[in-house]
Amino acid sequence: MTETTPLVRPDVALFLQFLNAVPGPKFWEVAADEARAMTSAMRDVADAPVGELAVLRDIDIPGPAGTIPARVYDSRADRGPGPVMVFYHGGGFVIGSLYTYEPYCAEVARLLDLPVISIDYRLSPEYPFPAPAEDCEAATRWIASSPAELGLTVTGLITSGDSAGGNLTIVTTMALRDKPAAVPVLVQFPIYPVVTLDSDWPSMRDFSNGYLLTEEAMTYFGQGHAAVAGDYRSEPLNFPQEGMPPSLVTTASLDPLRDQGLAYVEKLKQTGVHVQHISADGNIHGHINIRQAIPSVQADVEGYIKALKSMLAKVMSAT
Repeated sequence: MTETTPLVRPDVALFLQFLNAVPGPKFWEVAADEARAMTSAMRDVADAPVGELAVLRDIDIPGPAGTIPARVYDSRADRGPGPVMVFYHGGGFVIGSLYTYEPYCAEVARLLDLPVISIDYRLSPEYPFPAPAEDCEAATRWIASSPAELGLTVTGLITSGDSAGGNLTIVTTMALRDKPAAVPVLVQFPIYPVVTLDSDWPSMRDFSNGYLLTEEAMTYFGQGHAAVAGDYRSEPLNFPQEGMPPSLVTTASLDPLRDQGLAYVEKLKQTGVHVQHISADGNIHGHINIRQAIPSVQADVEGYIKALKSMLAKVMSAT
């Protein structure tokens, strides 16, 4: 542990006390389908209600290996031309789903007042690396083309996701930087992202036991996803970031992934990309999914979206 006691918010401490005392097997001790069921059940206990929306509908997106399911969230029934957020869920490439991220996506659609389209990419271990990245790139390019099936005229993209989805945010944005889609990525918004296969970070040593995302969980995800070293999709931190769009990057101070997220922020700065970093001090990895169990997370999410709206307004005013 660190030499000084880290700041832990009171509601975070209560949640961790509950989580670490739950009896029975952990998700990394069971097969993927059972782990996914456990994660879905946690939403019902820990996350906020979905709430009211004008639009919540499922769509099918053509992908490289068949149909990619997706879900559209919008606070308005009628929407003129404008940007959309494409969201790639977390879960270590193994356990996330449209269902587990539905409360967050609905809240962002309300706060941002833009459509949010959540991508249900193929999961590992059934479909290991690079299947998730291939699906996310294909889905994002399809959305950018404003197909009739989408029912929206898309003028620009906001790419976003958390954890594994933060990785997918960055690598999809890199792919669209190098081979542009029908409309540009205006802002990327990775949330406590995975950007490297290197585990030698102080935050990994300090927070990989007892802070939700454990060393065992990361090993489980890593074995399932089977990422290949030396590929930009597995370790974007080691690849050029010049030409990336303005970026909002968030980290959590009690997250084992914190330091690699901070390293990515510095990489963007060094290459001249406009970047804003927000730290959720006293908070843990995965917090955007646990707004009911950790009430202070609501203020975090509202702060993130306020910063995103400001960044997006500046980008759009400059075009």
